[in-house]
Amino acid sequence: MTAHSHCYFFHILPKVAACSFSESMKTEKDVEEVNKDKQKTDVCPDAQHPTLTNKQRGNEVTVRPATLDDSTLLSQQDERGFTPLMWAAAFGEIAVVNFLLDQGADPRTVALEWESALTLASSGGFVHIVKSLLKHGVDINTYDWNGGTPLLYAVRGNHSECVKALLENGADMTIESDTGYTPMALAVALGHKRVQKELENHILQLYKPKE
Repeated sequence: MTAHSHCYFFHILPKVAACSFSESMKTEKDVEEVNKDKQKTDVCPDAQHPTLTNKQRGNEVTVRPATLDDSTLLSQQDERGFTPLMWAAAFGEIAVVNFLLDQGADPRTVALEWESALTLASSGGFVHIVKSLLKHGVDINTYDWNGGTPLLYAVRGNHSECVKALLENGADMTIESDTGYTPMALAVALGHKRVQKELENHILQLYKPKE
């Protein structure tokens, strides 16, 4: 029997049973009582919609669906302290990130180990998300418990475009990792030439004489 057949079977079963039962009654009084019971228990066409059924009964709906109008939902943190925005940033979902930001999600929230949405996006090399978050006033130098800033994570991942975006927005090149590496030292140690070039260009711009 197919899934559709199951649904049809269970939909007509109460009606078939009620009809068979009423036919077995011999007296007019019994038939009348069965009809009354049938009116009370008959399944309405919209029985699969509990909310509508409650309204028809005149009851208040006790549980309403969650909506993004609720700011607590946007900022809700899981067991790791991650918010929906953090997860979207970690997986490179730019459309979701922008939607959550437009709805009022706080990009400055940090997780239990001080990871931020910017840290996660920088680590993953998602430059469009990095730029989007930077427009919302995030802390560009957040230092997490693993000993890294967004810039250090971008350097380690060899994400040159993220490195450039972070530097252009004021990321601190002097902050060291927990192992004592600056962004430049880390780029050299890992052999990340493109990242090293971005760092060198930024340093040259800082010391370039103003006209």
